[in-house]
Amino acid sequence: MMPTEKEKMLAGALYDASAPEIQADMEAAHAWIERYNASLAADERRALLLERFAAVGDGAIIRPPFHCDYGFNISLGAGVFLNFNCVILDVVAVTIGDRTQIGPGVQILAADHPRDPAQRAAGLEFGRPVTIGSNVWIGAGAIILPGVTIGDDALIGAGSVVTRDVPAGATAFGNPARVKN
Repeated sequence: MMPTEKEKMLAGALYDASAPEIQADMEAAHAWIERYNASLAADERRALLLERFAAVGDGAIIRPPFHCDYGFNISLGAGVFLNFNCVILDVVAVTIGDRTQIGPGVQILAADHPRDPAQRAAGLEFGRPVTIGSNVWIGAGAIILPGVTIGDDALIGAGSVVTRDVPAGATAFGNPARVKN
């Protein structure tokens, strides 16, 4: 049996984002985002995160407004904090480890597009998982690109564009982000 477009998406393979099942999931996520961003009480927001995300550790907080593609591919460790205006494009797994702090306006992008123009014109997309370790600090306005892994205890400077993996304990900053020697 041929895999569905959603199964292809979740596997990181090329998929058609206009498929009805994927569009239905996206519409459900948009409705959830409206509820989340309108919620005022912290306990209500926590309940909404638990309703939508793959995993939510104790004490994890996301300050609204927040935006994501689906939510069900996002896993947050205990004590994770995302400040205002964060965006996570979670067509595949996005994992954020315990006690990681993420500044305002950070974008975590697991969604990717083919380099071949014919595939792009056909509306095909794919994803590459993003993994952020524990006790990481990501400064305001940073952009984490598809397929990146950031190791435990790393620091990412504000406004950085992270295009490649960052080792544990490293400090990286700039565009593109480079590990400080």
